[in-house]
Amino acid sequence: MPVESQPDDRERIEPDAYVIQAGYALGGDGGCIAQARHHAADFLTRARVEKGLTISSRAMDLTRLVVSELITNALKYAPGPILMELRITDAMVEVVIWDSDPTVPTAKTADPGRIGQHGLEIVKAVAHDLVIERQSVGKQITAGIALTDTVRS
Repeated sequence: MPVESQPDDRERIEPDAYVIQAGYALGGDGGCIAQARHHAADFLTRARVEKGLTISSRAMDLTRLVVSELITNALKYAPGPILMELRITDAMVEVVIWDSDPTVPTAKTADPGRIGQHGLEIVKAVAHDLVIERQSVGKQITAGIALTDTVRS
């Protein structure tokens, strides 16, 4: 079950603890959603090839889905550029999105009749964990997705 927390509620991972990581600056246009999905797929493929990591097809699909939903929300609600960082620990891929809107989003209650505005609900449903941090400028959202179909505790 995903957990929303403030930055002090979770253990910090040191940057050198990441197996592989990459950052991307995305423009504020609609084409950046597809671009971000391609970056995510390329990143995970590179992790498989260069680092020999096992990454399930499900993890690949869920990562692209989470990237798509979070970038779509950033485009919809925050003016300006979007930063995306992808990083892998031993068992998770973390999708980190920064945008310029400091408003912390909340998932709406389930409503099968509602058209749209399900993005955060989807991310919460598929992510192992979800952390939303207000920054001095904007906010940062980090979603963790298990690399394999079984998660180590």
